[in-house]
Amino acid sequence: MTGKQKNAVAAVSGMMVITLLGKVLGLYRDILFANHYGLGMEANAFTTASLIPRTFFDAVFASAISASFIPIFNEYMGRYGEKKAFSFSDTFITLVGAFTLLLSVVGMIFAEPFARLFAAGYDAQTLQLCVSLLRMLFPTVLFTGLAYCFVGILQSMEEFTIPAAMSIVSNGAIILYYWTLDRTWGVTGLAVAFLVGWFLQVAIQVPPLRKKGYRYRPSFAFRDAGLKKVLILMLPVMVSTWIQPINLAVGVRYASYLFEGSGTTALNNANNLYSIILGVFVLSVANVIFPRLSRLVTGEQKEDFARLVRQTLMALCFLLIPMMIGLWVESEDLVRLLFERNRFTAEDTWITARALRYLCLGTMGYGVYIFLSRVFYARQRAKAPMLAGILSMATNWVLCLLLVKRYDVAGIAGASAIASLVSAACLVVVLHKEERECFGKEMLMPLIKIIVASAIMGVAAMLCRDLLRQCLQDSFVTRILVVGVPAAAGALVYVILTAVLKVAQTRMALEWISAKIGRKKGTEDV
Repeated sequence: MTGKQKNAVAAVSGMMVITLLGKVLGLYRDILFANHYGLGMEANAFTTASLIPRTFFDAVFASAISASFIPIFNEYMGRYGEKKAFSFSDTFITLVGAFTLLLSVVGMIFAEPFARLFAAGYDAQTLQLCVSLLRMLFPTVLFTGLAYCFVGILQSMEEFTIPAAMSIVSNGAIILYYWTLDRTWGVTGLAVAFLVGWFLQVAIQVPPLRKKGYRYRPSFAFRDAGLKKVLILMLPVMVSTWIQPINLAVGVRYASYLFEGSGTTALNNANNLYSIILGVFVLSVANVIFPRLSRLVTGEQKEDFARLVRQTLMALCFLLIPMMIGLWVESEDLVRLLFERNRFTAEDTWITARALRYLCLGTMGYGVYIFLSRVFYARQRAKAPMLAGILSMATNWVLCLLLVKRYDVAGIAGASAIASLVSAACLVVVLHKEERECFGKEMLMPLIKIIVASAIMGVAAMLCRDLLRQCLQDSFVTRILVVGVPAAAGALVYVILTAVLKVAQTRMALEWISAKIGRKKGTEDV
């Protein structure tokens, strides 16, 4: 493994550890929410109220900011230097701050129409609670815009730790609320805790920005050429990043008619769990690789660019294919372990697990689309991700319409999974046509080996799971074993098979682990 590969692996690994901690806290936050509110009226109202700003502005606008801002910021750094790049950042942040403040006010004013759009199946009491919570939560849009502007600057300057740690701070604040004040203030106080959490995501980035030499100063130089380039790139980026949140929003609308409104919370719980598991790997890889892709494009290093794309695609396949099969096998036991207690019942587990099982079929589509969209953004060509996003959203809407009555939440989740695969396939076809160097015949055989090893791993995990279910009585310890033992057995089988089949990614991972252990041992000997 080359020095650059080792540095990339180390950076991604560090990001994964921090991201994993944040995701674990996010998962614990969701567990506390399920335990305190189950799939009841307050849970449904809060789920929808928190989803609306996240759908239209948080995830969408924030992703567009980072994806369109980073390439132009890197271009300024390379061509004009740090001072000019920081000046451009001031103008961009001023514009984003003003726009997101306006969006927050508009959202608060029109909270009721938004709530009716997303939750058409709710009764009057649930809808009214949703509206009041939504008015409290819309200011998160402002904090989102600022947070992701700061993320763009830090990631462009090779600082990944603090951006990755943002969710640790925000989730920690929310968890603290559950521990201390939830019984007194209830779901209304929870909305305030979410606001505090998002504010903290902005606040923790200020010290490292100052350390890098950046201090924000309001700027109204809106005729800046870089700003125009960002805005031109931003619109198609915004559309392309709508896939997951809009598909979820469409699903939530249909789910509001299922199980007396509880389909909404079940689908959201499943989606959060799915996103947490995938986010550790996919977003860690994408966030580290994206600035590097941007620099390679700026430096016109086409061969290195194509090699990095190939290596990342194969790494994603190596991680995500077995993960998809593992989630399919473990979905019900995983939901039971994490959520089923207090107000979260066995029936709630069954509904949520159905959604998770079919969502996970889109694992490869989700991962490949997230990465390849950043490949196009690095090339400052966002049209393909935009068109792929539109096709994906149309596919999801049509399939939801066709499948929801027959398959309930499983139909909604399956529609989302197929839509993810469609968007990924579109980008693969377009990139192959434009940049054939990013793909090669040498990728085919390792891919087949990964699929075969993953299938055998799935069978082994399923047999192990069924045996444990038959032999053990239900308890918390048993639930841990029924999830943990098949997962560990499956992972061991997968590593052994891919090592025997000589899959390069296994060798690289084992070499890196061996080097880490050897370095630690050497330090201890000294």
